[in-house]
Amino acid sequence: MARSRTGTGTILALGGALFLLLGSAAFAEDASNYPIRPITMIVPFAPGGASDFVARNIQPGVSQILGQQMVIDNRVGASGVVGTEAAARAAPDGYTAFLANVGTISINPAVFSNMHVKPDKELAPVSICADTPSILITRADFPANSVGELVAYVKANQGKVTFASPGSSTLNRLEMEVFKKDAGLQMVHVPYKGGAAPAVTDVLAGHVDVMFTTISSAMELVRQRKVKALAVTTKERMADLPELPTMYELGWKNLVTSSWQGVLVPTGTPRPIVEKLRNAIASILAEPEIQQRMRASGVIAVSSKSPEEFQAYMDAETAKWTKVIQDNGLHPD
Repeated sequence: MARSRTGTGTILALGGALFLLLGSAAFAEDASNYPIRPITMIVPFAPGGASDFVARNIQPGVSQILGQQMVIDNRVGASGVVGTEAAARAAPDGYTAFLANVGTISINPAVFSNMHVKPDKELAPVSICADTPSILITRADFPANSVGELVAYVKANQGKVTFASPGSSTLNRLEMEVFKKDAGLQMVHVPYKGGAAPAVTDVLAGHVDVMFTTISSAMELVRQRKVKALAVTTKERMADLPELPTMYELGWKNLVTSSWQGVLVPTGTPRPIVEKLRNAIASILAEPEIQQRMRASGVIAVSSKSPEEFQAYMDAETAKWTKVIQDNGLHPD
């Protein structure tokens, strides 16, 4: 009987190994033929925002290169958590991609204790797609005309000046917290839901005094002088806004920031598929027409040389913003 069990065990082991080999071969073949059907890209924010803008700029070109349609699926809710969880739970077969940003990957996990997924474990990098810097704006009739004047005005009116943000788990809120701490300012936070648009609208209307927002959310208002722009959060001046100083050149070294966007896939997606996606994305982002279109809206087209390079960048961003969140004791509004 023992001999029989050993023989059966050997047969089962050989069968299992053969199954794995056949499965691996089939997986490799699937990867070489990828894609054979449309790809869904989950965008965890509403149409019209910075993330949606980036997704819809790369969508047509990636679809053409891969020979299958890339379909944008806006999964809105809970500061991007709804879309993040949907992407993390998708099959790791290359047919679901996720347009992540700094909030969904590097901020939300430190703010929301009730997330049902761990983005750093359940989503894998493909490539960064966009560097979306912020701009410091005020209502048009605000007394300050520069960052220095803003600091002086707030110090003379501590606790009276209001600042808007799309909520606690957003880069714009954290940028202001860094600025307040470094400058020794006391300001009143006015949180909004629904992305940057409602907050920017209230700055435009004069209901709130000041805010950091993505350049793409305020570019036209700045050009039309409907809001006052004081500085940007790039290290070097923006080519399309050359008159605006950077927070860095003004001495605020901790405010070189970006609401970056990038593509991730469910962990376990085969590397050949990841590389096909990365190559297609990099090719589109290198096109001068795409670069100009994105730059005109305050977005800088960039791509990663490898998934590992993007992972290292995300890790650094997560460590940076987690510390800010912990130092300031921030919680969901």
